[in-house]
Amino acid sequence: MMAAARMLRRGQSRATGVGSWGNGEEPAPPGNQEVAAESRKSHRPVKRQRKAQRLHVAYEDSHGEKSEGAEPLAVTVWEPQDWCQQLANIRTMRNRKDAPVDQLGAEHCCDPSAPPKVQRYQVLLALMLSSQTKDQVTAGAMQRLRAQGLTVNRILQTDDNTLGKLIYPVGFWRVSLAHGDRAGVTLAWQRHRRQRSKVKFIKQTSAILQQRYDGDIPASLAELVALPGVGPKMAHLAMAVAWGTVSGIAVDTHVHRIANRLRWTRRMTKSPEETRAALEEWLPRELWHEINGLLVGFGQQICLPIHPRCQACLNQALCPAAQSL
Repeated sequence: MMAAARMLRRGQSRATGVGSWGNGEEPAPPGNQEVAAESRKSHRPVKRQRKAQRLHVAYEDSHGEKSEGAEPLAVTVWEPQDWCQQLANIRTMRNRKDAPVDQLGAEHCCDPSAPPKVQRYQVLLALMLSSQTKDQVTAGAMQRLRAQGLTVNRILQTDDNTLGKLIYPVGFWRVSLAHGDRAGVTLAWQRHRRQRSKVKFIKQTSAILQQRYDGDIPASLAELVALPGVGPKMAHLAMAVAWGTVSGIAVDTHVHRIANRLRWTRRMTKSPEETRAALEEWLPRELWHEINGLLVGFGQQICLPIHPRCQACLNQALCPAAQSL
């Protein structure tokens, strides 16, 4: 009986040793817990502690100031291969500054002795006249207009027929008709249509400038683009030349063509505006002010639309399009 009682008490003691902590039962002896924990660890797969990564974002308040303690978010930006060397080579090829754009560009067509407001108006008109027109033709038209007095009031007082003759000489049109040159007549007719459109746009824009801006030109890109006959390229150049503000990259046919030949866009672009957006995604902003003049002159002298002079180009080995041209 006594032996049986001892066996019973020993069994109860063991039973209470495996009870849970929340039922008021006493825990197992420390020695047994440590052994059990070690046993569980030995059968449990080891998990690596992953280091948490912090994402730093620079927030701006309503005044454009960065939040205190914030760090800029690192963003990987695509850029074309060898573009730095290509640009350096273009600068070398353009160091003489002897392309038509260097002597006859919009900034050279205004009267330096005129009041600033008149100079800005003349810059805008030169840009409007330069659309699909060679710099030599634009410069000649500006000379004739300046000889008549190139101000907003003077343009509005000039009848359309006289203005048309001033902005584009009619001699080519007459010669083409006289010689029965079909291709020449077609080209002359296209130019004649552009001439009439430019006359209309110049008159409309001049009227708006007189009514809304006291004869001056707008100082914002949005207002410039809203003017009749003023496209994005003209507006960006007007901001840079007339107001000294770099608002974006001015892309014309030369810049559009060369950027695609050098693969300065992530994919081939179909329009100057598409090229502008693609270039502004990666080209450092401090280069925006010079890229138009560099590439336009380069396109006028070496990287021609037809039969480019690749043999004379320092980028021949770096140009993806050189082998196929």
